[in-house]
Amino acid sequence: MTKKQLLQSIENKIDAYMELVQIMYDNPEIGNEEFETMKLLVNYLDSVGFKTTSGYVVPTGFLGEYDTGKEGPTIAVMCEYDALPEVGHGCGHNLIAGIGVATGEAVKGIIDQYGGKLLVVGTPAEENFGGKVSMSEAGVFDDVDVALMVHPGSQTGVGGRSNALNPIKFEFFGKNAHACDPASGASALDAAVMSYLQINLLRQFAAPHTYIHGVIKDGGEAANVIPGYASMEYYFRAPTIGYAKELTEKAIQAVDGICKANGVTYQTSTYECPYEDTVINYKLADILTEKYTELGLEDIAPVDEVATGSTDVGAVSYRCPTIQGNIKICGKEVAGHTKEMAAATISPDGKNGLIKAAQGLSLTILELLENPALLAEVKAEFDETIASL
Repeated sequence: MTKKQLLQSIENKIDAYMELVQIMYDNPEIGNEEFETMKLLVNYLDSVGFKTTSGYVVPTGFLGEYDTGKEGPTIAVMCEYDALPEVGHGCGHNLIAGIGVATGEAVKGIIDQYGGKLLVVGTPAEENFGGKVSMSEAGVFDDVDVALMVHPGSQTGVGGRSNALNPIKFEFFGKNAHACDPASGASALDAAVMSYLQINLLRQFAAPHTYIHGVIKDGGEAANVIPGYASMEYYFRAPTIGYAKELTEKAIQAVDGICKANGVTYQTSTYECPYEDTVINYKLADILTEKYTELGLEDIAPVDEVATGSTDVGAVSYRCPTIQGNIKICGKEVAGHTKEMAAATISPDGKNGLIKAAQGLSLTILELLENPALLAEVKAEFDETIASL
């Protein structure tokens, strides 16, 4: 009966959830600017009986809390809701928020009979400023037993590894001069261009599944002036944050030598939030696979062991057992971070994806509430994995 109640809660209220998804689609807000989106989601959680806090840890973060007042686990469902410039919700974060709210409301309806605490955590700015990093550093997930979310895309699955990310800005300081009197100046642009080429050459010597990519942001204003200032922004991605930092240091050493050769000085800074890699919890992955199968989903991808992109979910995964599953809402011809992906979130497939993802998460949570020994296995795996890192 409890399982049926969970499933029906999501199906019966799907129109309300899709209205939230549509509003976010129509009014996209980029990271750290999601004030109206925060209000939208907080108002909904208020209306269904959660105790809410706006501006939680970060200005556009929020917390929806439901405490049974009885002993039991603390379960966190994570919501993302930042959009991308130009393409809006091309990463599907509006649907992630809908999935999180639907899961939270469904579980709230049954958790009193088991005990514990339910959190719906609004984690903004996933794309570049790492709301989950700030929240993890603030201790939000320290007492959480399990944290869960699902990301939409072109494949249903149980998530996988993500690359650590170290975002570094290089600034070059030379000396302006007339272009017809170059000996009186020192070209910051020359140093930047040579550094760009040298950093790119590091790629062939990097370990597999690492990525180095960057752009020249500033290179001068006029062709007849030797540029006195230039800058580059780089992402160093690797399977671990330690190796990402090792690659970064090699790049800095190259830049140092180039600047000395060109009579230019430089400085480096971290211009966005670094992200840790994601720690996999295989027991949680097995449970979500089982629940997706119960719901009739097919072609469920196993844990992806080869990391490519990066996410701030990694920070949470170092604090508590964490899973970021996937749900299919479009074909593989639709790429992420595109207007086509954004459109998929408000399509019939997006609606069905919300239902199945929220039901999968809700059934996973129910399994953990009903089976404390299984939850203990999940936590034991987490402890063992973290101890080995």
